[in-house]
This record gives sequence, C-alpha cells and structure tokens, in this order.
Amino acid sequence: MNTSAIPVLEARNVTKIFPGVVANEDVNLTLHKGEILALLGENGAGKSTLMNIIFGLYHPTHGEILVNGQPIVMKTPRDAIKLGIGMVHQHFQLVPVMTVTDNIMLGDESIRNGLLDRRAVAARIRELSQRYGLEVDPDAVIEDLPVGVRQRVEILKALYRNAKILILDEPTAVLTPQEIEGLFDVMETLRRQGESIIFITHKLKEVLRIADRIMVLRGGRVVGEADPKTATQQQLASMMVGREVILTVDKGPAHPGEVVLGVERLAATSDLGEPALRGVSFEVRAGEILGVAGVQGNGQTELVEVITGLRKADSGYVRIGGVDMTNASPRRITHDGRSSHVPEDRHAYGMVDTYTVADNLVLNQYYLPPFAKGATIQEKAIVEHAKTLVETFDVRTPSIYTQGGSLSGGNQQKMVVAREFSRPINLLIASQPTRGIDVGSIEFIHNQIVAKRDEGVAVLLVSAELDEIMALSDRIAVMYKGEIIDIVERTGATREGLGLLMAGIKHEAAQ
Repeated sequence: MNTSAIPVLEARNVTKIFPGVVANEDVNLTLHKGEILALLGENGAGKSTLMNIIFGLYHPTHGEILVNGQPIVMKTPRDAIKLGIGMVHQHFQLVPVMTVTDNIMLGDESIRNGLLDRRAVAARIRELSQRYGLEVDPDAVIEDLPVGVRQRVEILKALYRNAKILILDEPTAVLTPQEIEGLFDVMETLRRQGESIIFITHKLKEVLRIADRIMVLRGGRVVGEADPKTATQQQLASMMVGREVILTVDKGPAHPGEVVLGVERLAATSDLGEPALRGVSFEVRAGEILGVAGVQGNGQTELVEVITGLRKADSGYVRIGGVDMTNASPRRITHDGRSSHVPEDRHAYGMVDTYTVADNLVLNQYYLPPFAKGATIQEKAIVEHAKTLVETFDVRTPSIYTQGGSLSGGNQQKMVVAREFSRPINLLIASQPTRGIDVGSIEFIHNQIVAKRDEGVAVLLVSAELDEIMALSDRIAVMYKGEIIDIVERTGATREGLGLLMAGIKHEAAQ
C-alpha cells in the first residue's frame, strides 16, 4: 500500500439529516493514495449516504470534505469528477443498446472536425484496458456483454475521466464467484498503479480478502476500524450489529418425503415481452430445501412470480401437493396450496406501507377465523396475534399500530417473514429472504427456514447470495438465461463449480 502523509480524501465530522432521520452523524473518514478502504455496514448504516455526499449527489448538513488536503464544496457529481472522484454504482448507469465506446464518452464526448471521434476514444479505452487489466472490446454493444464485463465498462468510464479515487458501491452484488475474483485482480492492479478505492459492502469475507483497512458504520456513525490481517468475520459481524452473532447455520441432514412442488416444462415471458423461462422443470419434496442460484436477471424473479400466481405461464405446469395450480390466483395458491411466499420486493408484493404493523401481519388471513367472524373483523384477535409475532420475530416497532412503511427495511422484512412463517404450511417460497437486513436478523431467519424444513415443509429458496444458498440448501438448482442448467447435491457443490454454472458453463461444474 502506497500511503502518503496527506490523505487524498478526507471527511471531517460529516452529518447528514433528512426529515426525521439522521443518516450520518459526525463521520470521519480518511483515504490514502494507493489504498483500498472497505466501508462495511448493513443496509441503512449510512454507507451510501456518505458516498453520495463525497460524490456530490447530496450536500452535508454539517462537516466538510477535503481532497488532497483542500476543503472543497461539491454541488454536483460533475464537480466530483473534475476533482478525480469516480463512482461505480451498484445498479449500472449504462445504455444497453449503445456500444462500450459510446457509453464511456457519453457526457464527455470527443469531437474532431465537428464529428464524434470514436476512433480516438476507442484507442484510449484499449490503452486503459491494457494498463489496468480491464479486458473490454470498445465496439461491443452493452446488452451483449456479461454482467462482469459491464462492470469493467463502468470502471473504465471513471478512469477515462481521469479518476484517481474510485468509489465501488456493492460491486460484487451481481457477479459470479469467478467474476468477483476478476474484479479483485483489477482492484489490486489499480492499487499498485496508485489509485485509491473505497469499497462499499456488507460481505465479511470480501473485506478480509481485499481491503487494506476496514471502517465499520452502524446507525450512521463510525463504530470502529479493523485491520483485515488480524480481524475475523465474527469480530466484524459484532461491530456491525452491536452484539455477538453466530454466523454458521446449524443444520442437520434432510429427510425428504413426498413431492410438494412440481414444476414441469414451464415457460413464461418477461415484462418486456421476451422469453424469461424456457422449459423449467424441477421438484421440491417435503422436508428439503431446494436453493435456486444464479446471477440476478436469469429468470429467477419470473419463476417465483409464476409459481405464486403473480405472472401467467405461457406453457407448462405448476403442481402443489399434486394439484394443478398453473395460473391459479395468489389466494388459491396460498390457501388451497397451503403455501407461503416471502417476495423479493416486499413493497410491491409483501406489505402495504400505509397499513399498521398489526394489519400487515394478517394481510392474507384477515377474512378468516379468528380474525373475522362473517363479515366482521375481530380487532382483538388481530391485536393479540400482532403482539405475539412482534415479540417472537423481534420486529422492532414503536407500536403494533405504527405504519409498516415507517419501519426500517430490516424490520419490514422481519414483519413479512413473521406473517409468512407463522401459519401451518406445506410449501415455503422464500425469494431473497434476507435482502437488506442485518447479520443478526439473517441468523434468525436462516434458523427459521431450517426449522420449517425440519417440520416437513418443502422450501424453495431463491437468493442472489451464493453463501446463503450453500449454507441452507440440500440441493441446488442453477438458473442461466431462463433455464435450469443443472441441479446438484449440496454435499458435492463448490463455489467454483456453482460459479461456472452461473456463467452457463456446465462441464465439471459440480466437481
């Protein structure tokens, strides 16, 4: 690590207050030349807010930002770019139908004789690609590129604008294990060349693997720093949550029974009218967890929506408990199929923001006894039910009468999980069940999922987190471009093999 006395970037006592929320409070941060600083914290810890201040998207309520020792005021991201700060967002800012060259020079066009000088830009891209180990074809169209290569384009876009400080916001969220290793190689090359990197993540293994220094945020404040050479995942998790956390899942062998969910030659179309599912077939048995792995966007969302009645199948079958439920209504699937659904988008499908916590906890049962007697709602039963679930599932809310939408993201998720796990079911469909929640809550939800399996429930687990899939699953199905490319036993699966499958490579994938 090539550090100098004067930090290339410094935040001093930065505070950001939104109406009713203190997102950052007296945050101090330093970044040196040639350093990778990991900014670790759960969703809602204040990481992205702080980076948006540094990149000029937000203005601090109090405090100041210094670049190379000089206090600066950034009104827009353009000011940050001029100061040599580049940001690669978690959701890429690329135009799919344009080439790599056109995307990289967009907003910073090179003109020659009144025309766009694409040749000069492409030459610069090739030079930057070679210097930093970012292999990219300048003439390729973005929509034809794998996710990992699109990320390289984003990094090249920042380097093309002479960025010396790179902010990488959750850069591994949509990558295969092989692509993650490729990204880390690039980051190490950038560090050797004197670039400085802020690496935002909530993944403990990754910060220990790549960072020079780790800073932990919790509740908008810096709660400590750690040296990756001596820190452990356990210590970092405790700093993030504020208490001891058990990171391993206590799970014995599965005892599969009858087939509960049968999916046969399922085909469906995406919102854009393109094929999203291409002849998907699999079974989930009572007392087992089938994990569905894959890079986000390979049909997992559409698969869950078809199974739960939120999207129509074009062809094929969905059977629950041997009964044809193809294109049945969500209510019929829930009640006749005795199934629960934890949706990946809790706001769209899992809750009503303006309803109270108590009402959200009976969204799919409010018309059934004991919560209703004929057409009359039984308020007392709903209140007692809510009190029990809030305590059992540790939903932290000022009151059961608080609006669900005012809870933190993690507590909203626990509210949804509480409702879906608290009634007798034969099938549990859990899609991204721990997205956006702290490691302590993840521990709790993982144990609840395993408990459901051990009760004899069939569990279909869909997650973009490969560690979660490997920790919980008994068998693992990998989706690629709308197909299940393979189903492997968990005992024979490796991260490397699953990563190859996630990239569409089947040869020796389970070895």
